[in-house]
Amino acid sequence: MLPHPRPIDDVRDLDPDELPARLHTWTTPKVIRGLVAHWPLVAAARRSPAEAVAHLAAFDHGQMPVTATTAAPDAGGRLFYNADMSGFNFRREQVPLKVVLATLLKYATDPAPPSIYVASTTLDSFLPGFTRANPLQLGVDEPLSSIWIGNRSRIAAHQDVPDNLACVAAGRRRVTLFPPDQIDNLYIGPLDFTPAGQAISLVDFHAPDLDRFPRFPQALQQALVAELEPGDAVFIPSLWWHHMEGLERFNVLVNTWWRPVPAWMDSPMNALMLSILALRGLPAAQRAQWRAMFDHYVFADSEAATAHIPMQAQGVLGTLDAAAAAHVRQTLLRRLQR
Repeated sequence: MLPHPRPIDDVRDLDPDELPARLHTWTTPKVIRGLVAHWPLVAAARRSPAEAVAHLAAFDHGQMPVTATTAAPDAGGRLFYNADMSGFNFRREQVPLKVVLATLLKYATDPAPPSIYVASTTLDSFLPGFTRANPLQLGVDEPLSSIWIGNRSRIAAHQDVPDNLACVAAGRRRVTLFPPDQIDNLYIGPLDFTPAGQAISLVDFHAPDLDRFPRFPQALQQALVAELEPGDAVFIPSLWWHHMEGLERFNVLVNTWWRPVPAWMDSPMNALMLSILALRGLPAAQRAQWRAMFDHYVFADSEAATAHIPMQAQGVLGTLDAAAAAHVRQTLLRRLQR
């Protein structure tokens, strides 16, 4: 029998105004019960999917189509690769949001509907005014809020660089989380050929093939799980793997991403891709030497690496700011254009 994930830590009776102070102290996942229960969208969704659709439609300016992902009923809501990983088991099309919402209502009573999924759609661009009507203050710099709308879905375990607060506004969600160090046990697919931009686990959580993925039970031993009702939220720290399931015939999730770093800092994923290009093909002895270099210059105490160098001579090893970062970026671009 496979191990059963442990529950995600619950936080209850949290005043939304207290969230910014609490959020900055959390380094592990938390479920915040009822955090956005005050949202008008949550109240509408509790009455009916049709009322939730009407609430969303009130903010739809109709000037831009959304990207709708659809899959055949036999996909079972799992938006994934096709059988030989030469492509995907879904298609994408640009359609008006009102058409997506009407189609979801049309199939709401169908026992075997096609999968319909609108993913990561920026709220301020597509539903202006929504965040004023459904407010939540996080106290973070440069937040990016998105909405996810669909029927039953299974989104493979993946990770994001930013921290993430995901709020269930309609339907129910099951979220299964894994610490970042479980990467070896989750059998991650390609980095640059992905269903939605992030590398994903190739394991079907509903029917894991343990002959192909024998270490997956070890990941489950470290996993955390929760089912979220309308109004609940989950905090997912940076790089935690998360498998997301929409459990009802109409589901809406609103999430916000943010990074607690200066805007001029680059994405660590860019460094990973460049490291694969520059280091992975080296002989083993040289890779070990470069690991020591990275430990010294990147992962160890920065002062230990620079204390013996006069401050004015430290260059890229010194304290970075926006101007210094721009210089480093331009230097890299010149070196890569060869």
